[in-house]
Amino acid sequence: MKVALITGIRGQDGAYLSKFLLEKGYRVVGADRRSGDSSNWRLKELGIENEIEVVYMDLLEFDNIFRTIQKIQPDEVYNLAAQSFVATSFEQPLLTADVDALGVVRLLEALRLIKPDAKFYQASTSEMFGKVQAIPQNEKTPFYPRSPYGVSKVFGHWITVNYRESYNMFACSGILFNHESPLRGLEFVTRKITYNLAQIKFGLRDKIVLGNLDAKRDWGYAKEYVEGMWMMLQQKEPDDYVLATGETHSIKEFVEKACYFAGFDLEWEGKDDNLKGIDRRSGRVIVETSKEFHRPAEVDLLIGDASKAKRVLGWQPKTSFEKLVEIMVDADLKRVAQELNR
Repeated sequence: MKVALITGIRGQDGAYLSKFLLEKGYRVVGADRRSGDSSNWRLKELGIENEIEVVYMDLLEFDNIFRTIQKIQPDEVYNLAAQSFVATSFEQPLLTADVDALGVVRLLEALRLIKPDAKFYQASTSEMFGKVQAIPQNEKTPFYPRSPYGVSKVFGHWITVNYRESYNMFACSGILFNHESPLRGLEFVTRKITYNLAQIKFGLRDKIVLGNLDAKRDWGYAKEYVEGMWMMLQQKEPDDYVLATGETHSIKEFVEKACYFAGFDLEWEGKDDNLKGIDRRSGRVIVETSKEFHRPAEVDLLIGDASKAKRVLGWQPKTSFEKLVEIMVDADLKRVAQELNR
């Protein structure tokens, strides 16, 4: 039985990856940091909470990481833990760098010293491309990060490459473009949209306030992306791969699709920071924009080229943008309905 250690076990990707690996027959150990929030709602929702062995490990504490690796002796390590909210990285740049950059080194160094034959996956991100230098973006596109989060992830990416080349370790980076699901956190714009629309639908909220609706992203289904992570570690040689759909859609388009699936007939009035989304049937304003939610430095367009992953791994996305939005809206409508019936 292979042993997989997953950091960030309580996150969206950690939950989906855990379920996937359990179905493959792995022993799954989830690394969690001690905090006031010990909610395992994602693992519970997938019905696997009792199948995961949870250990307390913090990426800020090297001795803790060292002892955990020594005890577990993992065959595969998936580093999904991060301070992953871009807006927060501007407010907490030092913490973001310590976790997202130096945390990767601590993990790699512990593996080098104790379990150098373990296969390592680093969760890189399309935010590293930032102010894009080419369209679409692939593994060879230069990075130009536009946030402390993106900058920190660039360090994590290159230190993974460095350990692979310096110590012959099986270390891969997956450069994943935005991947969403019903398990996404509410601090991310996609879930903010779908959950708040569900609340509006049931009369619990008046409207949603959003930032830049013109920003474009390459959105895929997280459940499919974690399979790509596993595929990377099953290859003969370690390498880095972009996972993406190759399509780009604006936040405005996401809002429009989500409103449709939530049963609203949306039309827009105004422009820029005075844009309003109005439900034609009721005449109510249900979406507004505000500068408050703009980033200090915006990433305007991300669109990935996953041709290498398709060619080498045999991985490709299956769920369309429209279907993904529908899945998320339906899940949140059910959640809000259940909350009301409790």
